[in-house]
Amino acid sequence: MVEQTVISDKILILSDKPDRQVRQLRRAFGKLGAETIFCPLADIAFDTRYPSGIAIPMLDGALPAGVIVRSISGGSFEAITRRLGILHALTRLGVPVWNSAKAIERCVDKSTTTFLLAAAGVPTPETFAVEGPANARTLVKREVPHGLLVLKPLFGSQGRGIRLIRSIDDLPDPDEVDNVYYLQRLVLRAGPPYRDYRIFVSNGEILGMMGRCADGWITNIARGAKAEPVVGPLRPKLAELALAAAAAVGTDFAGIDIVQGCEGNLLVLEVNSMPAWTGLQSVVPVRVADCIAQAMVALLSPDVKERPAA
Repeated sequence: MVEQTVISDKILILSDKPDRQVRQLRRAFGKLGAETIFCPLADIAFDTRYPSGIAIPMLDGALPAGVIVRSISGGSFEAITRRLGILHALTRLGVPVWNSAKAIERCVDKSTTTFLLAAAGVPTPETFAVEGPANARTLVKREVPHGLLVLKPLFGSQGRGIRLIRSIDDLPDPDEVDNVYYLQRLVLRAGPPYRDYRIFVSNGEILGMMGRCADGWITNIARGAKAEPVVGPLRPKLAELALAAAAAVGTDFAGIDIVQGCEGNLLVLEVNSMPAWTGLQSVVPVRVADCIAQAMVALLSPDVKERPAA
């Protein structure tokens, strides 16, 4: 007799550490009567002793009812491939995973994100991704006369490693960028102060949006930018563009970064599949963690209603 895989009633939250967002998610699921467990994705193993082939701490061979991916720590190519393989396997086993491995892969690789956005007709700055310093120099010589470029780490986040490229002399050595040069046309905008927008999309709905305002042209909250509410006629345009971007990349929830050029045109810069929401939560009334939990629980049990808070 073949042993059957057991599905638990627990929601698994994957994160490197129990940060503020993880704690908020656990409280939000708890209010709905859903029990959660937490562990880093690196701690989950492929293990063929179990019917599922997956060993998850605290589940004793069972599978979770659903998975929320809050963060994935850095690691070698082999380590990241194995971790994403775990997410692919859970999806194959029928476990809802937010965001899926496919969506995370598309967002983490900025070149794939911009390819998918452009293919779906979502406006985004001109973008180029090449390997090797020779190809990068050829590209910069060709494109800088038409406008400055911004170099970003292909797998970077929170504004780290971003630099302005005015000439080939600004290009870093290949070992600084793992021999991959991801370059995006600089969007000219009013400033200082400089401003862009982060829109949080979950399950096909807009949960909230914020402006990010900074003295410098890099406007990440982690780099000191200030969050501010978004009011006025720009809101529906931002919402429409954010929903289109999330659909193009295939995320269940995401933080969409949008910039407005000097001529008023809106362009999607990035789609973040593991976004933090501390800055956003400071300027919007909706509780982001509650909305994510409600959407996941509704998926698992459509008739579930939110329990009154104790």
